Amino acid sequence: MDIRVGVAGGGSWGTTVASLAANNCETTLWARRQEDVDDINNNHANSRYLPNLKLHKNLKATTDLAQMVSNADVLVMGVPSVAMRDTAKAIAPILRPWVPVISLAKGLEAGTGKRMTEILGEELPDHPLGVLTGPNLAKEILTGYAAAAVVSMTDLALASRVQDLFSSGLFRVYTNDDVVGSELAGALKNVVAIAAGMADGLEAGDNTRAAVITRGLAELTRLGVAMGGRPETFSGLAGMGDLVATCISTQSRNRHVGELLGRGMSLEDIIKQMDQVAEGVKSIPIVIELGKQYDVPMPITEAVAKVVLQGAPASSAYRGLIRSAPGLELEPESPV
Repeated sequence: MDIRVGVAGGGSWGTTVASLAANNCETTLWARRQEDVDDINNNHANSRYLPNLKLHKNLKATTDLAQMVSNADVLVMGVPSVAMRDTAKAIAPILRPWVPVISLAKGLEAGTGKRMTEILGEELPDHPLGVLTGPNLAKEILTGYAAAAVVSMTDLALASRVQDLFSSGLFRVYTNDDVVGSELAGALKNVVAIAAGMADGLEAGDNTRAAVITRGLAELTRLGVAMGGRPETFSGLAGMGDLVATCISTQSRNRHVGELLGRGMSLEDIIKQMDQVAEGVKSIPIVIELGKQYDVPMPITEAVAKVVLQGAPASSAYRGLIRSAPGLELEPESPV
């Protein structure tokens, strides 16, 4: 395929997407650390984030952001949400006109509550924008397990062309024109994943975890629809699919944070031992504000907020749900 893909961000998911694209077309990944770039170019690996896994041999990496951006026919933004605006500002003078820009970040901007494509639209006007999202655990995809994702753009014809760039082997990519719903589903589910992880850390049981996931889906759907997403998007790969994977997988950073909180570890100590961002932690206060703004009840998010933001014990969020006698209704303070 005679298209050049550029990927900004050398974390686990950005690297995985770059490796998938390299199977179909010329692909260059930008990373900040020279040692990561050397590892990709010399060893076809990113040992820092994806140990013991091989990347596509055609993938190239560079620390020169301008070079990568100027050559890209399609640009993928694989940086965390906190870095999205600054990175977009840095590339704005370099990016050629009308180059499609695809976001991978599943977060919201602090202070504004804006989605990543909204930020990109402000900093990179006149570029087609989209999001690649779904139940995508990087290590499983690179290992060769089957997986599916959604590329969401308002222009479905363009989305179908972008779709072909990332489809590879057992990695199947679908299209969707509900950018708002697809993007919100990815951001909102991270908070529910923390709640599910807390249930695991507290050994609350599989029934409780299933209840949290189910009611969590209802909660994020209510808010997502109020903000302009379509209900069916939240029952698809971008919504339920991503939520289930993030809530049950030991590879999920957000679930991992919740599990350690459930075991009694402080958030500060948890963050210190992590080398990648758990977007859900940063999203909690933003989601709380959005719930108020759109007048949508957010009981699970509020319960998680008490633990993460106020230091309450995780057991308090599950009062009435941990090995207690059944009743007609759940406790009002419970997250479901």
